[in-house]
Amino acid sequence: MSKEATVLFDIPGPRARARNAMLTAGMSVVFAAVFAALVWRLYDKGQFEAKLWTPFTEWTVWRHLLLPGLLNTLKAAALATVLALVFGAVFGLARLSDHWWIRVPAGAVVEFFRGIPLLILIFLAFFVPNKISPEIAESPLGQAQRMSVDYFFFIFGVESNAGVVTVPAFAAVVFGLTMYNGSVLAEVVRAGVLSIPKGQSEAAYSVGLRKNGVMRLVLLPQAVTVMMPAIVSQIVVLLKDTALGFIIAYGEFLQAGFKTVPANYHNNVLQAGIVVAIIYIAINMSLSRVATWLERRSRRSRKTSGKTLEAGGPPPVAGVGFTQQPASLD
Repeated sequence: MSKEATVLFDIPGPRARARNAMLTAGMSVVFAAVFAALVWRLYDKGQFEAKLWTPFTEWTVWRHLLLPGLLNTLKAAALATVLALVFGAVFGLARLSDHWWIRVPAGAVVEFFRGIPLLILIFLAFFVPNKISPEIAESPLGQAQRMSVDYFFFIFGVESNAGVVTVPAFAAVVFGLTMYNGSVLAEVVRAGVLSIPKGQSEAAYSVGLRKNGVMRLVLLPQAVTVMMPAIVSQIVVLLKDTALGFIIAYGEFLQAGFKTVPANYHNNVLQAGIVVAIIYIAINMSLSRVATWLERRSRRSRKTSGKTLEAGGPPPVAGVGFTQQPASLD
């Protein structure tokens, strides 16, 4: 425990520090004993045999199974992150609009996609277009469907053959991740902007800025720092949620490492889970470090831009610093 006083705790005295040290030592011994018992149990069951760990030291396993799965996970997560951030920024700011015809539909879209489980979104994105596209192709909207696939959705691998739209697993996973996490980020953006003190916007309006200028130059730069921890947490969630692509047989990292490898190498599920977990933790910690660096940099840049004149200070104002003689009564 810290030796400094906080809002909830006073400075611990000698007895309290001794008691805290004893409790810490006791819990450490208990934890070490439980960990040792677990390791011994695993050893007794043969979970440390070399044949169970050897697959993860072979380049063939990494080249044909683990690395392709990891690449698929990173591709889906990277594209979904960019689209979710754009979606969240647009709809989060739309929910702050003064016009009800923008604010209400944006709120309905956000609440709709935020309320549907991600697994269902991925499932619907993969199966529904194939079922309803033939009917749409025969309707007046058929031309719009064909043009949307040929000129936009083709970049995600979506294809249209004789009016039947086929959505690949990659596009379905990216769609579900974008809609769900983008809706959550929209709420993060809205809350972040609303957390800025009202005096900031009032001061900006007083110097003649319009609403878009106030939002772009004053509120958003300050809100980004406030939102950064929540944004990073949601990106980490997005990365882990790529594993839900298993429902449509998307070959992501967890599918390859936790199911395919054990099925071909002595059913080493525990070993595969440990390796996959370590790699996921390393990726997520890297994301957190990058976000921390960006947050510190943004704080430092704002402090630097807010400095006044260094040496002589601000220029003197007329009448300030002089003793004014009282006016004559004559």
